Amino acid sequence: MLAPRASLTRFPLMPVLALFLGLFVSGCGINNIPAFEEQAKAKWSDVQNQYQRRADLIPNLVETVKGFAAQERQVLEAVITARAKATQVQVNVNQLTDPEAIKRFQDAQQQLSGALGRLIATVENYPDLKSNANFLALQSQLEGTENRIAVARRDYIEAVRLYNTELRTLPGVFWANTVYRNNKPMQSFASIEGADKPPAVKF
Repeated sequence: MLAPRASLTRFPLMPVLALFLGLFVSGCGINNIPAFEEQAKAKWSDVQNQYQRRADLIPNLVETVKGFAAQERQVLEAVITARAKATQVQVNVNQLTDPEAIKRFQDAQQQLSGALGRLIATVENYPDLKSNANFLALQSQLEGTENRIAVARRDYIEAVRLYNTELRTLPGVFWANTVYRNNKPMQSFASIEGADKPPAVKF
């Protein structure tokens, strides 16, 4: 009778406690902060890819316009200069917590958007250009890219909102102040009037 009782007292409790502790930790949100952080970084990569796609279209667009409207040199040069600046201002995923880096990136892209807008406005004066097949194809690609930029920005803003909210609310705030003390809130895009809609690319 004593042997069975002794075997019960020798039952290994540590593996059972470790199992319950593992289940508790996995269900208490300890992984949310790094998961949301990686998601926001991935969405930022999408943003950069779409802006790069737009930058890649611009040389062909400028050359096409130049073929019909070489006299619009000032407008064309403004687009080329703005594109060069926009492609030089890069923000890697480690800079997403730096408000100045995000502002520089956004300002450079806004300047390029403004220069493109002025270029597009000049097209109205050139009916032959408006009906050129190459130009129409570029128009379609640029319009699609602007739409993709708007979607990528929206997705990034939402991913940053989730990540930043997790850092400030329970249980995430507990983990942010203990395990993930080096994690800082990420910067989103500043609100710009009309930024919720892609610019119209109509010719």
